[in-house]
Amino acid sequence: METSTSSYSSSESVDVKKLAGSPKRGRPLPFGATPVEGGVNFSVHSSGAIAVSLCLFTEEDLQKGRVSKEFPLHPVFNRTGDVWHVYLPDVCPNLLYGYRLNGKFSLEEGCCYDLSRILVDPYAKAVVSRGKYGALGPGNSCWPQMAGMVPQLNDEFDWQGDSPPRHKQKDLIIYELHMRGFTQHPSSNVDFPGTYLGALEKLPHLKDLGINAIELMPIHEFNELEYYSYNPVMGDHKMNYWGYSTINFFSPMTRYASSGIQNCGRDAIKEFKTFVREAHKLGIEVFMDVVFNHTAEGNEMGPIISFRGLDNRVYYMTAPKGEFYNYSGCGNTFNCNHPVVRRFIVDCLRYWVLEMHIDGFRFDLASILTRASSLWDKANVFGTSEDVDGDSVTTGTPLSEPPLIDMISNDPVLRGVKLIAEAWDSGGLYQVGNFPHWGIWSEWNGQYRDTVRLFIKGTDGLAGAFAQCLCGSPHLYQDGGRKPWHSVNFVTAHDGFTLLDLVSYNSKHNIANGESNNDGETHNNSWNCGEEGELVSIRVRRLRHRQLRNFLVALMVSQGVPMVTMGDEYAHTKGGNNNTYCHDNAINYFRWDKLRTDPTGLFRFSRHLFNFRRQSLGLGDFPTAERLEWHGVVPETPDWSETSRFVAFSLVDAKKRELYIAFNTSHLPVLVTLPERPGFKWQPVVDSSKPAPYDFLADDIPDLATAYAQYSPLLNAQIYPMISYSSVILVLVPLNED
Repeated sequence: METSTSSYSSSESVDVKKLAGSPKRGRPLPFGATPVEGGVNFSVHSSGAIAVSLCLFTEEDLQKGRVSKEFPLHPVFNRTGDVWHVYLPDVCPNLLYGYRLNGKFSLEEGCCYDLSRILVDPYAKAVVSRGKYGALGPGNSCWPQMAGMVPQLNDEFDWQGDSPPRHKQKDLIIYELHMRGFTQHPSSNVDFPGTYLGALEKLPHLKDLGINAIELMPIHEFNELEYYSYNPVMGDHKMNYWGYSTINFFSPMTRYASSGIQNCGRDAIKEFKTFVREAHKLGIEVFMDVVFNHTAEGNEMGPIISFRGLDNRVYYMTAPKGEFYNYSGCGNTFNCNHPVVRRFIVDCLRYWVLEMHIDGFRFDLASILTRASSLWDKANVFGTSEDVDGDSVTTGTPLSEPPLIDMISNDPVLRGVKLIAEAWDSGGLYQVGNFPHWGIWSEWNGQYRDTVRLFIKGTDGLAGAFAQCLCGSPHLYQDGGRKPWHSVNFVTAHDGFTLLDLVSYNSKHNIANGESNNDGETHNNSWNCGEEGELVSIRVRRLRHRQLRNFLVALMVSQGVPMVTMGDEYAHTKGGNNNTYCHDNAINYFRWDKLRTDPTGLFRFSRHLFNFRRQSLGLGDFPTAERLEWHGVVPETPDWSETSRFVAFSLVDAKKRELYIAFNTSHLPVLVTLPERPGFKWQPVVDSSKPAPYDFLADDIPDLATAYAQYSPLLNAQIYPMISYSSVILVLVPLNED
């Protein structure tokens, strides 16, 4: 199977019609292909090329493996500094383009100029190659030639007066969603499964669930065939399903569109815009998971697709002998704080905000964005003529004020956009609580995940740390001037166990990946509740059901921004596989059939709990003694000892109601004495130990009054029994309220 990018000869198709008028000098800015009145301006950066040609393709010629027309650029007339540019008048519609560069090819010097390669413009707004997801290219190639779409001047989209919801960050509930997996399963019953339009059909589910922000796993153009190989365990082929391997940062994934590469990828852009527009109509913001830490070009022996062939030592962190620094764990590291690269990243973010109406970004392995670029010094980075002796730092050194983060944080276009950092990388730079933030950036709080997992499963010595999590992690964020909503709290994410697997497996079970269970994280802080796997006793199953609810309760009552993972609302299982990056199959697909049947009532519980959170629990600041009081099994007597597995507190919520919330993660039951409030009574809302639907008392229970009455004798005596591994939420109401 071919695994490298295709090589194209310089010959043009024989009887091609005239595709454009005579080339003119053009302008160096803006970068990319820009339609103007009468033609298109092309501009690309390359500091080391000695010759550059613009290659045009018709859609037919691209598929047949031939260049339709090639325009060599004059090294003086068509060059300004390190920018090569040309203007083509009278450009025919529906054309594609790329660049051919000549120069030194020396891996030891970090130079990768190769005349046989036609490169994708980093600023291309759509990338065309294969049209159908998972289908091989001509000659069974996994890497057929790619080309950018030549834009047209009046290619408008009807936004229908779209206005972003602009929710306050403290009010967000984020849902991590995989665009293909959300509707690819046959039970989705959508017209276009696995696409932007398919996901659009299911947006009402997220609205009903209480979600007001979607975090899309990568939808930048990537090659799902990057890992393509037969997997004998599953009897199918391994795919790059997650998509954390970007080819082009300006282009939406064409194979996530029902239209594929039709109309040179323009229809895919319109489908994505339609998805965003319709989400906004439902009050749902759309965030993108962006992977600016590395690209699909791999290590120094990887394919030459775009960045490597244009300016390898500019776009990547390279060592003096051409080797790549690998802080991403994926072969290369994007040279984010180089002046050219950081401008590229900011231009890209602006494009998605201005043209696609994106509301926020989650930056994968964001600590890489804070590392010094190759050949770091003031002259290289800022262009100063000052004496810079002694100012150079080692490539990859963490910077306290990285220029890229400064630019993003203070960019006038990006003001008001949500910015979320995964504040670590594969090189060991862990910055949770310390990411350079300018008071704007939030962080995926990995410490929250670990602490909550450990406490809920009953680990000693974590009562105090769990209490910090409930308060929005002030130990991480308060001293730096940030607020609780700068902490994005999560228990699960795409990478790792699902929520059900977290309570069903002590160890990973990744045999389906075909790697002898050697891949994936071994340290999961999981607990199988007494028996491993799916076939377990009724006792263990009931305990797991409680634990699922306990995790969700902890997540939703914690200050900060909760994030839930697609499928956890109905207890999706991946069979204990904590690294499903390569599976384009039911392991990863959302199961709409299981959601509809909701056999354990978890979806109903999740829906009520999430909406309860939105209505009352997101505070604007860290709770103080004015609104928060800690309790033990008796009021005002918290137990912070090493052996404590009980945490309770009362909180005045955003509606000025008082809530009582308690977690018993011991294997023993407790009898709780409730705080006395003269003239008021405690009314149950959540009890994770009760069978559905009585785990969440809401108006959809026909005998709700009877259910309340069964609690009255205990609550009138100011006591409440909690069995092992359970959580409760009570609300204070006037005595005369039913």
